[in-house]
Amino acid sequence: MPLNKRMRMARVALDLTQQDLAKQVGVSRQTISMIEAGDHNPTLNLCIDICKSLKTDLNTLFWEESSK
Repeated sequence: MPLNKRMRMARVALDLTQQDLAKQVGVSRQTISMIEAGDHNPTLNLCIDICKSLKTDLNTLFWEESSK
């Protein structure tokens, strides 16, 4: 599953809008939108903040497994 799709699904599962998540992590709604669209690579600190807000971990949300 694409990384950006994982983030969106985790956000929606917690019934959060992009604006809600953006406010929790201190960025704009547009930044969250760009991350979910795959158009922005967030900093490690932002990834950690997003994971905390979405009650998940870095591996689950952002780790891309290589296909063998």
